[in-house]
Amino acid sequence: QVQLVESGGGSVQAGGSLELSCAASKYTYSRYRMAWFRQAPGKEREGVAAIDDGGSTRYAGSVEGRFTISKDNAKNTLYLQMNSLKPEDTAMYYCALRDGYGSTWFAAYFYNYWGQGTQVTVSS
Repeated sequence: QVQLVESGGGSVQAGGSLELSCAASKYTYSRYRMAWFRQAPGKEREGVAAIDDGGSTRYAGSVEGRFTISKDNAKNTLYLQMNSLKPEDTAMYYCALRDGYGSTWFAAYFYNYWGQGTQVTVSS
């Protein structure tokens, strides 16, 4: 069983930046896909950024050009650098992992491990 723990959330003003981290317990999967999802009250959970074992990335159109997903394999850590934050970015942000070959990037059902979430609040 893999444990994921997010950190780095907080409250910032519009235009500011935050970097989220997702620390994973040690695992040896040679093929995997990881992603950041977010969910605001009353809205569906949406994928915002994803990366696979080979380093391929995907971004939702709403964050493209502002967010950057990356990983440090030696530290078993996933990151999400968020710049030029907007009030509409306010949400709970979740880290997710799927072991094995990927078939989709932003479908929540695809991922089988999830963190507890970290809150990001962007004020006007």
